[in-house]
Amino acid sequence: MPPSPAFRPDSPFEALGGEFSDPVAPAAFPQRILRWRNDEAAATVGLDTLTGAEWEAHFARFEPLPGAMQQPRAMRYHGHQFRTYNPDIGDGRGFLFAQMRDARGRLMDLGTKGSGQTPYSRFGDGRLTLKGGVREVLAAEMLAATGVKTSKAFSLFETGEALERNDEPSPTRGAVLVRLQHSHIRFGTFQRAAFFERADLIAQLIDHAGACYFPDILTHNESAARAAALLTAVVETSAELAASWMAAGFVHGVLNTDNLVLTGESFDYGPWRFLPASVPGFTAAYFDQQGLYAFGRQPDAVGWNLAQLAGCLTLVSDAEPLQTALQGFAPAYQRALRSKMFARLGLAQTDDRVGDLQFLSALFAWMSESEIPWAQFFHDWFCADEARAAQSPAAPFYADEKFAPIRDGFHARAAIDPGRLSHPILQRPTPVSLVIEDVEALWAPIAETDDWSAFQAKIADIRALKDALKIAVA
Repeated sequence: MPPSPAFRPDSPFEALGGEFSDPVAPAAFPQRILRWRNDEAAATVGLDTLTGAEWEAHFARFEPLPGAMQQPRAMRYHGHQFRTYNPDIGDGRGFLFAQMRDARGRLMDLGTKGSGQTPYSRFGDGRLTLKGGVREVLAAEMLAATGVKTSKAFSLFETGEALERNDEPSPTRGAVLVRLQHSHIRFGTFQRAAFFERADLIAQLIDHAGACYFPDILTHNESAARAAALLTAVVETSAELAASWMAAGFVHGVLNTDNLVLTGESFDYGPWRFLPASVPGFTAAYFDQQGLYAFGRQPDAVGWNLAQLAGCLTLVSDAEPLQTALQGFAPAYQRALRSKMFARLGLAQTDDRVGDLQFLSALFAWMSESEIPWAQFFHDWFCADEARAAQSPAAPFYADEKFAPIRDGFHARAAIDPGRLSHPILQRPTPVSLVIEDVEALWAPIAETDDWSAFQAKIADIRALKDALKIAVA
């Protein structure tokens, strides 16, 4: 059967032409065992009505969706990887499979991970481990619950392949993931065009971004003005992304320029971690020996990456307006951090912007000094219910005299909707958490006995948390 009438295919990226991607063939997998089907996300693009056989055909065999792209395309891009420029990357184990419009008319992409080798695979096998796929599903669900604009793990199939990996006990099980997000146009997409000194391709990308994501920039007639307008918009989306990670206590782990997209969506989850406690130097990737992408350095990493994007745009614009756009990052980040943190705490912002930011600064400082469990704190103080916090397993932290100024800050601020505290997930004494120990605990029964019950229970809890917190995400 065809998708529902709500399915509206559209393929503007394919129309950009061969300078930006290459047609590729998906791998043929020996098995296709469905492990995750996100009907919640599928409903937003009219694909929730697919039968099980159709789901497998499209998202494990990669048969084209009706009216959509007829062949997958591996996207071309470069990138700074831990601040070292690499011109030898691109979609090495994934591709853009389809584009369509969602219920709001926004362009959406279906991209893959683990779908086979491409011209950019180098020495890789183009595959994804099942554990890696499970971790992608979990990260995306938890981030959405805690107010981060993120890709959605759309589909996950186990492939029946045995893979060799250095960072997992091997052989390990293979999988193929499909994710849904607003854009896959990376900062590195611009970097590749700039590397070849192709001002024409930079201008083409700017116009594409305007047509697909930022229509206001098309009100400018000149490429230079459009470039500055685009950078201004991307500075805003990126500042919001960085702030949302900080409010969620999330460490992405690999903030290379090819892992940031124009639309400010978090995606591509490898060695991610949620904080066990507020430790600014906490890193997610074992190979991040210098702590470049540590929790507290994520805003700086995003700002540095924005500067690399601005450098690409100098092919079509003078530097001054681009520098002006970059200077907007710090105030945009402060605005976003205030908004995201107060939403995460269930509190209304006051009329005193400076006072709000001082409160947040003091809060972060106390959390780091006390090393209170991160998830427990936000669970205890959601909507600033002191009586509820007093019953917490972490109550001794709040009895410390150093917490008094933070308590006063909570008293001075109003809850947005204290009725949310009646939700059963918030009535529990302990929070929904996703630290590394939680992930390993639910992976172990999958690896040992193919028992998915702990994974399913964790997803149910995360979605209940999302329902309780009701944090709006664009």
